[in-house]
Amino acid sequence: MLEYITNLLMDIGISSTIAGYFTNGILILFILLLSVLGNFIAKKIVLRVMTHYITNNQIKWDNIMLERKVFERLSHIVPALIIFSFAQFFPSLQIWIQRFAAAYIIIVGIFVTSAFLNAVEDIYRCYEVSKTKPIKSYIQVIKIIVYIIGGILIIGNMIGESPFVLLGGIGALSAVLILVFKDSILGLVASIQLSANDMVRIGDWIEMPKYGADGDVKDITLNIVKVENFDRTITTIPTYALISDSFKNWRGMQDSGGRRIKRSIFIDTNSIAFCTEEMIERFKKILYLSEYITTKQREIEEYNQKLNVDIVDLINGRRLTNIGTFRIYIEQYLKNHPKIHKEMIQMVRQLAPGEHGLPIEVYVFTNDTDWINYENIQSDIFDHILAVSSQFGLRVFQNPTGYDMRAGLGARETDKTHKNIQNKPDNS
Repeated sequence: MLEYITNLLMDIGISSTIAGYFTNGILILFILLLSVLGNFIAKKIVLRVMTHYITNNQIKWDNIMLERKVFERLSHIVPALIIFSFAQFFPSLQIWIQRFAAAYIIIVGIFVTSAFLNAVEDIYRCYEVSKTKPIKSYIQVIKIIVYIIGGILIIGNMIGESPFVLLGGIGALSAVLILVFKDSILGLVASIQLSANDMVRIGDWIEMPKYGADGDVKDITLNIVKVENFDRTITTIPTYALISDSFKNWRGMQDSGGRRIKRSIFIDTNSIAFCTEEMIERFKKILYLSEYITTKQREIEEYNQKLNVDIVDLINGRRLTNIGTFRIYIEQYLKNHPKIHKEMIQMVRQLAPGEHGLPIEVYVFTNDTDWINYENIQSDIFDHILAVSSQFGLRVFQNPTGYDMRAGLGARETDKTHKNIQNKPDNS
């Protein structure tokens, strides 16, 4: 065909050299037009038909492949195949044309593989197991391997050497590669350990004060773990740091259905005393204490009678105290609280007294783990405890404030004024 065109041009008086140039130009123009046509058919016809079929079937994974542009990137290979096939018509440039076309095909293959791996990850995320076993780090490792192999194939193709020769040279540079990809290698090992031991999942609430992280895990990659803190800032933690350093994962709390309240109120020890008869009669009218007071009073009377205790002196025998009764009241109040988890430990205990008084610690679990609801429940409980403490003759300890000092000074001035009035001589 080319010879026919050349001869035809020579017959009309064009020299053989110029006729050869014209023939090559016509061939190049034809190849370009054919490449454009092939690209048009691949994208505008084949790809549209595939898109229509994919969007109208019940299968979901092919929609993800379409969104990730796997098929669109694959269509770019058509022009390169056409150019590669016609390289034989240019003997002097055939090797270089084929090398560049092959390099382009390899690059397209790399991008297609990368898009396919992204689609695989998206498909995997549609399953519940992806929350416990993320594969993003493994996908990234495969991508790195694909890029390295693709780069070796491109270089080997361009210099006309076997890729295995280049791989042999890379073996000698393994120490350099290990240094360059140190973080990626550590991240890969850490990702495997995190996944195998189920240490952290996407959606877990973790705390890592060293990195300023306190929030939900949003992403786990080969090199970093992305944490969205509760103040909406983002903290990135090296993946291997979760293996080498300590962190707190709140998933156990969330899965258990109970969230711990561990907080104390401090009672002024000067307000602790034995219960008077009046106090006991008043306590009997309290819903959560009536049964306890009746039972305890009978037990104390039997004990004192058995030992012939002289109960006139308060020190002798056993007696109810306002602090002990208050502690029992808190226990009963929490047992009957609708937001306290009934299957988990419930305890109200005294801690060692100190400079701030006697700590009464509440140790229970709420049945709602949501942060806002938890804080509301905890606040409601301690609102009640602080308000009711005075009904037991107890004072909650706090350091003196300016108001206390002014009140004390005012009281002293009032006493002084009263004394002056009493001591003033009567001149009437």
